[in-house]
Amino acid sequence: MSAKDHLIIFDTTLRDGEQSPGASMTRDEKVRIAKALEKLRVDVIEAGFPIASPGDFEAVKAVAETIKDSRVCGLARALDADIDRAGEALRHANAGRIHTFIATSPIHMEKKLRMTPDQVLERAVYAVKRARNLIDDVEFSPEDAGRSEIDFLCRVLEAVIDAGARTVNIPDTVGYNIPDQFGALIATLRARIPNADKAIFSVHCHNDLGLATANSLAAVRNGARQVECTINGLGERAGNAALEEIVMAVRTRRDLFDCDTRLDTTQIMNCSRLVSGITGFAVQPNKAVVGANAFAHESGIHQDGVLKHRETYEIMRAQDVGWSENRMVLGKHSGRNAFRARLQELGVVLSSEEELNAAFARFKELADKKHEIFDEDLQALVTEATLETANERVKLISMRVCSETGETPSASLVLALDGEERSGTSAGSGPVDATFKAIEGIVQSGSTLKLYSVNAITSGTDAQGEVTVRLEKGGRIVNGQGADTDILVASAKAYINACNKILHPAKRAHPQASDV
Repeated sequence: MSAKDHLIIFDTTLRDGEQSPGASMTRDEKVRIAKALEKLRVDVIEAGFPIASPGDFEAVKAVAETIKDSRVCGLARALDADIDRAGEALRHANAGRIHTFIATSPIHMEKKLRMTPDQVLERAVYAVKRARNLIDDVEFSPEDAGRSEIDFLCRVLEAVIDAGARTVNIPDTVGYNIPDQFGALIATLRARIPNADKAIFSVHCHNDLGLATANSLAAVRNGARQVECTINGLGERAGNAALEEIVMAVRTRRDLFDCDTRLDTTQIMNCSRLVSGITGFAVQPNKAVVGANAFAHESGIHQDGVLKHRETYEIMRAQDVGWSENRMVLGKHSGRNAFRARLQELGVVLSSEEELNAAFARFKELADKKHEIFDEDLQALVTEATLETANERVKLISMRVCSETGETPSASLVLALDGEERSGTSAGSGPVDATFKAIEGIVQSGSTLKLYSVNAITSGTDAQGEVTVRLEKGGRIVNGQGADTDILVASAKAYINACNKILHPAKRAHPQASDV
């Protein structure tokens, strides 16, 4: 594929996606997702914002040391400390990139930066040059480009390209643009900037008006050759352009796009499930490409058409994005090696023998409860086993919940708190409410419940229920996940998982409030 035909996919799930409230990931979780993105053949993985905290620095460093086939990127403001920290985190990367940025819109320069346009221009050029002293591949973003004045934007981009930026990224930071407008902006910049041919033009669109994918594709049609996006459209506020939508739109409409990606699209579903499981952000059933209903047909007319010829109502093949009817044919008598082999087929690589043992033990338990075990069940098992290996101050020992028509539900639980067994009982407006109150009575986390969400992992009455709980304390937001064939047990696990995160000191500060 020639350079002009190659659409570079820059995945920022680990950086911008992590800025969703409650979506913070541990270092090991970031490495797991990065490995899945590498298998997907993503071109660039933005692993984090190294200056944000020691934890984020270590996560970017770990991803940089692990990934070999994708370029690893670290974000940095146009500040010496940020750029140097990013360079240090990427020192051992097989291929690295520093992504530096500064705002260029009038409102950001005046109200946030309190800098003049000339000062912003000078700082942008300085930042790119400093980054180029540390690494060969530098990307520059004029934050809030979608609301910047075109003449000033041209001046800044021309200058940073001269300073050594290989990629210039045009962010619609607040999701303000519409497709015709944004596409015209990219075309204008490429036409007016004298040295535009010396850099790849990139876009980074937010979904505040539901137009992130449309704006990104309009930019590609006007010459952008890198798109910054996230798995499942994860991201701050309404999210980012969804990787799966960008990739499949370009591939499906080859009659309109004179470019294509290098991605192995059959890995899309594995990445989607992994990110959803780790972050606790469930994928809505009618989500394009990766939603449970994306290839489902209920209308009789549609069913008849698909049966006669698939393309009457399906513009993509489900198998091309990783949907399949694969089932876990192993039973409770299956061995560890067969279990490990199936995980590897799904692209799941556990980092230690302890994690494998924990997941295998859970598989055995589930096989006693559930006749058929699906690939989705395996993803949930691995995620839960990983969650339990870190920061586990609270453990569920046993629980008993009573719910009867006309009577007040109650729950009695025994938990291990820092190794000491404690019990508690509470009544509630429902069995889940009673369970959460009983846990809180023992743990006394002092947090507030912000979200309770239940999702069936597979079909059938014996399906595992996957529960997400979001807690907030002192401005800190965490997600907890739990899965079980008993939805009350899954709920208790999710609340306890969230409590473990609340009780453990924060490993990272939330990235900068104003996003790129």
